[in-house]
Amino acid sequence: MNLEHWFDKGLTPEEYIENMSAHKENTEAIRKGFKIPREDVEVLNQLGEQSLRVIAITEDWCGDAMLNIPILLSVAEAANLDVRMILRDENLELMDQYLTNGTSRAIPIFIFIDKEGKEKLVWGPRAPMVKKIVDDERAKLPPRDHELFPEKQKEMIQRLTSQYIKDRRVWEEVYESLKTSLVQNVLM
Repeated sequence: MNLEHWFDKGLTPEEYIENMSAHKENTEAIRKGFKIPREDVEVLNQLGEQSLRVIAITEDWCGDAMLNIPILLSVAEAANLDVRMILRDENLELMDQYLTNGTSRAIPIFIFIDKEGKEKLVWGPRAPMVKKIVDDERAKLPPRDHELFPEKQKEMIQRLTSQYIKDRRVWEEVYESLKTSLVQNVLM
């Protein structure tokens, strides 16, 4: 798989955000509200020296993308990483190389590549703490074949979306997970 091809094919973050039809305001609110901790500037400068680029497999309707994309873009800006967005639903050939648990087309997926286009790290679709929040919420749902499942699932998505937008601890968990993965897999 030629990741260089996928990077070149991707949208810039500005093109992606400009064309969003769902979660645009929420994505921009998180992006404006999230700040890289001052104490991490040096480590992000070190990441910048690695000449990494990022392919982000995403869709604007996805709540996890709404949460994770602005954090990624903040990291990318601080570390001088070039990012390109690939829309999952139009690019299943790439998506199917990065399935969660070997079966799920869960997004977003961030593929960090070096200057030769070789994969250095894959991160996503959720930070561990966020995965636990979602798993706990899903455990409260009735069975899929239950008549109330669609309604209860919609309520769950609304609760999660609200938490993703407002809870800065969630933002910080996503950031820490992403930063730690980068440090462990790229700098060490």
